[in-house]
Amino acid sequence: MTPTQTGRDSARPRDLVAGFLAASASFLGIMELLYRPFRLAPAALILLLIATVMSAQQQKLIRVGFALVGVCFIVGAALQVLTHHPLY
Repeated sequence: MTPTQTGRDSARPRDLVAGFLAASASFLGIMELLYRPFRLAPAALILLLIATVMSAQQQKLIRVGFALVGVCFIVGAALQVLTHHPLY
């Protein structure tokens, strides 16, 4: 009997890529706090939208990514204004 990859235990490559894209977008979202948020937010949102279309199993991570990017965008923009740094 040979082992096969059937069932829910095996992760498909596109789910792994979607998870990586969502994690990368979350990293970009955190970087919005330190570097120009109007440059990083669109890139993070595009990555999250691609990840949303790619995978149905990574939706929880993608939702967390959207929330993180949104909150960090607002906080990062406020920090940039308060410290008189450029937004874009």
